[in-house]
Amino acid sequence: MGETLKIEQIFSLEANLEELSELLIKVVEEGASIGFLPPMSKQDAVKYWETVLSPEVILLVAKLNKKIVGSVQLHLTEKQNGKHRAEIAKLMAHPNYRRNGIGRTLMQSAEEMAKKKERTLIVLDTREGDTSNKLYTSLDYIQAGRIPNYAKSANGELAATIFYYKNNN
Repeated sequence: MGETLKIEQIFSLEANLEELSELLIKVVEEGASIGFLPPMSKQDAVKYWETVLSPEVILLVAKLNKKIVGSVQLHLTEKQNGKHRAEIAKLMAHPNYRRNGIGRTLMQSAEEMAKKKERTLIVLDTREGDTSNKLYTSLDYIQAGRIPNYAKSANGELAATIFYYKNNN
């Protein structure tokens, strides 16, 4: 890769809305299972990002040469019985930069952020068969279950999702 990968927390979307929208469109076009189906319009991408930030959502981005090449969200549970847990959501790495440790670095940064927020349990889910399954198991996430026919793919087929958890002590 050559350049240094930098992970930053985003507190305001204004300066990053364009790049984040481009990232989202690109990963959806490439078939990422993150809740959207292609084709995704710029308007829909912008609309999505405008709703992301809240006190319960931490948005981390990966930058190479000051350009956003990946992102992940950490959703902090605020229910009284769940203040010890968080959920990983929308892990994205730009297709042109995959297989360079961006996803792994973002996940490790999210885990560290969870520790700072005293979240000792992390959960996530991903489509069965995606390469992300290998990433999560390599980071010691434990498969908790599988739900068939959970999410529709771009080709209209229904795919199973796998739920994972990790004790983050």
